[in-house]
Amino acid sequence: MSHYLRGPEDGRDLRASPWFADVAGAPPAAVFTAGFDPLRDEGEAYARKLEAAGVPVTYTCHGGMFHGHISASGGLSNARPALADMTAALRRALT
Repeated sequence: MSHYLRGPEDGRDLRASPWFADVAGAPPAAVFTAGFDPLRDEGEAYARKLEAAGVPVTYTCHGGMFHGHISASGGLSNARPALADMTAALRRALT
């Protein structure tokens, strides 16, 4: 966080972490994490928070993948199904 925030107090800013937002009435969401992502547990907890607030949400964890795996999908064949999941969720949201 020290690379992105001015100080610890900024960690509670909604722009730094949507976890601190009131999510009631938020639009439908698709939350994706990776099995070896240091943010995996936070992503899953956020999906549960959305769900508890009545927000339609789908949560998918791409096991065996690492944070940033999508940017390697051109050369990492195991990341391609994850990219397909994400683009399919985006297509559903936009139709």
